[in-house]
Amino acid sequence: MGKKTKGINAAKKLTARRNKYKWKDPVYKKRALGMKKKSDPLGGTSQASGIVLEKTQIERKQPHSGLIKCVKVQLIKNARQVTAFMPGDGATKFIDEHDEVVIESMGGSKGRSKGDIPGVRWRVIKVNDQSLNALLKGRIEKARK
Repeated sequence: MGKKTKGINAAKKLTARRNKYKWKDPVYKKRALGMKKKSDPLGGTSQASGIVLEKTQIERKQPHSGLIKCVKVQLIKNARQVTAFMPGDGATKFIDEHDEVVIESMGGSKGRSKGDIPGVRWRVIKVNDQSLNALLKGRIEKARK
């Protein structure tokens, strides 16, 4: 790799050089090839619905202790399985197996897991088309299927 071109008519060569070497930047390459959208279980959308397969508990990262209540969800759009966090105290009572849930990203850095919850990137926001938040606050009761 030589020196950069200088002078009056250097723009064309500098532009070509920049276009060549920006593919060495992993952040640019990932964005330009659309790798996030390809690898994302939700396929680039903000929310997705799925069916609850099972309820699980995950141990928190150090220095915290305790079990985090989660559910394994199979997405309807592409049949991928993801683990989703159940936020709120007593959310386990409102979510059963074979319920239809809507999940969204938890908002960790770079789309990864957040805080002391290892490997969980999604959270449940709706159960059977009813807001989980409203169910927890007692505004509505869980509908029969």
